[in-house]
Amino acid sequence: MKPQFKQIVTVIISIFLLSCSTEETPSETAVAPEPVTPPTTVPNPEIPTGPKAKSINYLALGDSYTIGQSVCETCRFPEQLKTSLKMFYTKTNFSLKVIATTGWTTTNLISAINQQKTESNYDLVTLLIGVNNQYQGKDFSVYEKEFPELANKAIILAKGDKKNVIVVSIPDYAYTPFAKNLSDSQKAKISTEINQHNTFAENYCKANNIVFVNITDITRQRLSNPNLVASDGLHPSESAYAAFVERLLPKAKIALQD
Repeated sequence: MKPQFKQIVTVIISIFLLSCSTEETPSETAVAPEPVTPPTTVPNPEIPTGPKAKSINYLALGDSYTIGQSVCETCRFPEQLKTSLKMFYTKTNFSLKVIATTGWTTTNLISAINQQKTESNYDLVTLLIGVNNQYQGKDFSVYEKEFPELANKAIILAKGDKKNVIVVSIPDYAYTPFAKNLSDSQKAKISTEINQHNTFAENYCKANNIVFVNITDITRQRLSNPNLVASDGLHPSESAYAAFVERLLPKAKIALQD
């Protein structure tokens, strides 16, 4: 009997162990791995490297300061600005048209624009005018009336888009060898009147969201820095115009990239 009893016990124990081994335990249950989300990379917005157009038309409006009296043609600020833009935007073609003559007042510039029937297809327009209004003793009311008219004409010529227009302040010729024989009061009068014209233009531009670039302070360094004066002792030199362009270039880039 004892061997049979041992066999029965062995069978019972085997059955019990087999049943235990087939039960699932939570720790042994297969768990699907959580999906791993790859890190999202937010791309940097594309920074424009040049104007959208393949060709850019630039129009410079003004007087002797725009035509570049007493400096070479490529030395005047519109040419230097065009050259700087071409170096920055190597795949873009630039053309420059200048409507400016030494001695022109706001009245003369308005007349020239009307006579030339200039097309309204310019991507960039600069306007620097007013010194001859002051120099020729024109009543300030003329500038008050005609500068806004010229600013509006510039906008029209810039395809009707004011963001493509840059107004440049009037240089101060009281700080030149040309004015060395004037009395202190006469020099002060010139500077005061130049300030009056520039303040009016700047305030008008601010009120109408037109870019205004002040370069007058550069021209007031010409007595301490003769390199800023052209050979005639009156007009800005190539170096002075280069300093103008340093301030104009960032504004021109913004206008062309928008």
